[in-house]
Amino acid sequence: MRKLTILIVILFSAEFLQAQDLPAFNFAIEHMAFSVKDVDRSAEFYKNVLKLREITNRSKLDGVRWFSLAEGKELHLIAILKEKVAINKSVHLALTTPQFDAFTERLDKMKIPYSDWPGADHKINIRADGIKQIFFQDPDGYWIEINSTAQN
Repeated sequence: MRKLTILIVILFSAEFLQAQDLPAFNFAIEHMAFSVKDVDRSAEFYKNVLKLREITNRSKLDGVRWFSLAEGKELHLIAILKEKVAINKSVHLALTTPQFDAFTERLDKMKIPYSDWPGADHKINIRADGIKQIFFQDPDGYWIEINSTAQN
């Protein structure tokens, strides 16, 4: 029995040591993509509501449009796949801005409804760390979270 215990300990120790030797890949987010029904309608939403800048679609595929996010990140809108997409609030694009209050005023002027996390209409959520946040949806139902920055 003692030999079996020692063997098990040695095997688990070898596995643990091998796991420690794996390299870190240092992944960074490059882009995110949304499957949309009408790429032009969605592109207008992201240009007009969020004021995102459209960039060159390097894939050169029809039905695909790309937008610039901060720090070299991108948002790709793709209308070439016709599969149904299930969307809930946990799947969302989260952005932050130091002009949080001005942005919520913009949504009010554009009559775009927003809510807090639980879903109370036209309510701003205040997280435990003091950050303000709201949620709203794009034309395809994708949730967008907007957060204030720490100095807001």
